[in-house]
Amino acid sequence: MNGRHSGRPTLEEVAVRAGVGRGTVSRVINGSPRVSDRAKTAVEAAIAELGYVPNRAARALAGNRTDAIALVIPEPETRLFAEPYFSDIIRGIGAELADTDMQLLLTLIRTPKERARFGQYLAAHRVDGVLLVSVHEDDPLPDLLEQLDMPAVLNGRRSDLESVSYVDADNVGGARAAVAHLIACGRRTVATITGPPDMYVARCRLDGYRQAVEEAGLGGASGADEELIARGDFAEDGGRRAMRELLARRPDIDAVFAASDLMAAGARQVLRESGRAVPSDVALVGFEDSAIARHMDPPLTSVRQPTEEMGRTMARVLLEEIGERGAVRRHVVLATELVRRDSV
Repeated sequence: MNGRHSGRPTLEEVAVRAGVGRGTVSRVINGSPRVSDRAKTAVEAAIAELGYVPNRAARALAGNRTDAIALVIPEPETRLFAEPYFSDIIRGIGAELADTDMQLLLTLIRTPKERARFGQYLAAHRVDGVLLVSVHEDDPLPDLLEQLDMPAVLNGRRSDLESVSYVDADNVGGARAAVAHLIACGRRTVATITGPPDMYVARCRLDGYRQAVEEAGLGGASGADEELIARGDFAEDGGRRAMRELLARRPDIDAVFAASDLMAAGARQVLRESGRAVPSDVALVGFEDSAIARHMDPPLTSVRQPTEEMGRTMARVLLEEIGERGAVRRHVVLATELVRRDSV
């Protein structure tokens, strides 16, 4: 052939040109983060020089791959579009997957029938991995993912004994810091509005509240005053209902820690309706430090969790599990930070 190349460049030729192994080239093409910057640059240069184009169909067949990831949110559309938390998580996941060939499939699971249908979808191996956001304690999906040996990463966890890989925030520490700040500012009757009790994240934030109250010596012999604890649902309506309940039980409240910014917004509305000013009468702190916190009047003191970074990290960990089946499960907890504004 007169020394000229016949046909399309191969993976092996890219590896030779880049001076790396075939497996390294494959990891770069598949978007695995477990490749050094130097090797990645060399492979990308070799691909450009040779004009190599991955055969997606052959690659998927050979590796039993679909090049698709399911992002599962077991919540109704009303929550998905109303809560900034979900959009921030999705933004982080999308940013991390942007330079890969992975397709992101958003799946909402609202009923047992939809859950069963998705289970069949997983059993048919229609996706390479799953990202699960908004984890409830009784959700059978994480156990199904383990049974199917499906790479998966949870946003949060079901308990402190979680076996599936997860990315979480320091919910206990963040809540404790928020309540300690209220107490340090002279507040003595500090209430809390919790999230749903079937979510570990809600129980952790309640634990942080209890710890701060007890450390300050404000609780009784058995710990925090249960009359100062009202159940919410992380949504604005839940914050309103819980705040009315708290005021009916304890009209002497001078501070509230809400386990989400949305619930804090609902609580603030009820406080104003009852003639109580924020913060002179009742100080208010939320959790997440979403755009809602910054736009409230007064701006809301809130616990900042790195939501977008949580999404990025989830995607990164999942790509590692997909690229190296049988990898050790990863448990990642990111730090939180109290952002002080005018509501305290």
